[in-house]
Amino acid sequence: MEEPPESPRRTLPVVVAGVAGLLVVAAAVVLPLVLLGDDDEGSRSTAGPSSTVDTSNLDLVEEYDVQPFHVREDVDYPQTPPVGGDHFDAWLDCGVYDVPVPDENAVHDLEHGSVWITYRPDLVDPAGVDELAAQLPANGIMSPVPDQEAPAVITVWGRQLALVGPDDPRIGLFLDAYGAGETAPEPFGSCAGGTAQLDLGSNA
Repeated sequence: MEEPPESPRRTLPVVVAGVAGLLVVAAAVVLPLVLLGDDDEGSRSTAGPSSTVDTSNLDLVEEYDVQPFHVREDVDYPQTPPVGGDHFDAWLDCGVYDVPVPDENAVHDLEHGSVWITYRPDLVDPAGVDELAAQLPANGIMSPVPDQEAPAVITVWGRQLALVGPDDPRIGLFLDAYGAGETAPEPFGSCAGGTAQLDLGSNA
């Protein structure tokens, strides 16, 4: 005698149980991967650029081989701010300028062995500007450079270091290593006696 087919009411619970089991297994495999991906994304998003910079040494100082020539026309420098090269006859008087200064004049200061500290006004607040100015040596100039990449940069002839901010401890290290102007074509020169035109900025 042929057996009667199973009742739908008996097979339905079996199907439901099977589907539920598959969902549990899938969740056990996929969920940890999703959580791990979120952790990775979180770790990447919280790591800022400055957190990867070693501020204990001068390993990131950039070195350039540049030659000085006096010119009368504007110069298109490959670095911002420039580290040397062609420049105007006049140099800038030592001090802090509150507006951008002509690169061609500032490069002449570098030729004299001066230190040039620059900052981005949108990334350094007034307190930070004061902090940078307090570290400027007597034979130095300081000015804003709105289009530089780093919040602050310290430059001498042929040497430049991008800083993470006004409190970067490498400022002192850089001045100890290069502040005397040994890399400049005229290392015993000075920014003293240069031009201080009022339309360029104000000396502090």
